[in-house]
Amino acid sequence: MTKNNIINNIIKASHLLKSIMKITPLEYNKDLSIKYKNNIFLKREDLTPIKSYKIRGAYNKIFSLESTSKVREHEIITCSAGNHAQGVAYTCNKLSIKGEIYMPITTTLQKINKVKKFGKNMININLIGNNFDESYDVAIQKSLDYNKKFIHPFDDIKVIEGQATVGYELLKQHKNIDIILVPVGGGGLSAGLCSYIKEINPKIKIIGVEPLNAPSMKMSINENKVIKLDKIDTFVDGASVKQVGYLNFEICKRYLDDIILIDEGHVCSKILEIYNEQSIIIEPAGVLSLCALDILKETNKNIVCIISGGNSDVFRMNEIMERSLLYEGLKHYLKIEFCQKPGMLKEFIINILGPTDNIILFKYTRIVNQEMGPVIIGIETLNKNDINFILIKMDKFNIKYQKLNYYDLVL
Repeated sequence: MTKNNIINNIIKASHLLKSIMKITPLEYNKDLSIKYKNNIFLKREDLTPIKSYKIRGAYNKIFSLESTSKVREHEIITCSAGNHAQGVAYTCNKLSIKGEIYMPITTTLQKINKVKKFGKNMININLIGNNFDESYDVAIQKSLDYNKKFIHPFDDIKVIEGQATVGYELLKQHKNIDIILVPVGGGGLSAGLCSYIKEINPKIKIIGVEPLNAPSMKMSINENKVIKLDKIDTFVDGASVKQVGYLNFEICKRYLDDIILIDEGHVCSKILEIYNEQSIIIEPAGVLSLCALDILKETNKNIVCIISGGNSDVFRMNEIMERSLLYEGLKHYLKIEFCQKPGMLKEFIINILGPTDNIILFKYTRIVNQEMGPVIIGIETLNKNDINFILIKMDKFNIKYQKLNYYDLVL
């Protein structure tokens, strides 16, 4: 496909989307601009009808199918961790097409209910698999077994062209963009942005942002081939896949200027920060671009952060706060060898803890008929460096310990 054809298709997709949604705003954020010494603009994809950019690619793909009557006869099928499913459901209802949607069993109830809301009686939800990739394998097989058209969430040229309309809008909204920070999952949005913006203005830097424990695009680019990761952390569910799309990889490999990896705890801290300071509710994947501002070493630039989605689930707030406190160094878990005699916890508090330290967990991992036994202790501190004083005192009293991270606790 020629450059002109790609550009024309993206422009057509943009005009098509006007029938179902308004152009999402590009907002200058004064507070963030002062904080980061740049001009920070937020592209609010959390303000689409489904609170995610995914509506763009889903609608463009399904609308572009050559034989709509055939699609109505055989139905369509897709797989999604949530936002693409909402886009497909919205489109199915809009175009009166039946759809089967496969979602991981870990999908939040909020997203499941949203899919039902947008799809109404035109879709059926199937929860299967522990993550996107497991659900995806089942959905692909079902599409072959029942002759249903599979709508890929990212590895499809029409989906990519739909997501590229974000870039088309951006260049209409601001003439002097220096850097765009974009969340990367399967690569649909990043590939779309690159497809349009790099062809129109190659001087604009496009930097992808991935979760630290799901770096499928960065690993693939480093290896110069699509890599399937053995294991990922699915907390940033909208941007956590084991394998990126092949089309997306080729585009991102060619055009992405860099990829920044963000710790999942950093994501949690940023969600809370933006909610407290900006009163904006953003989902984990949607906040990745804002996290990258803490890493980026730039000043006096016009920087666009793509806020890719706002489908955050209030029931995840406990986990978000837990991960945030661990990341900020204000909560700590230690596995220690503890003397199993009366009064030892009191002695530990007196000898080891400071006046502002607080025990939030004390649990024997197993009961043993010995003098010493393994205990997990959770401690909250007022300041990040307070844990150092605790560890120094533990060394002084010859208390053996092992520091635990979030993954030690949940496994």
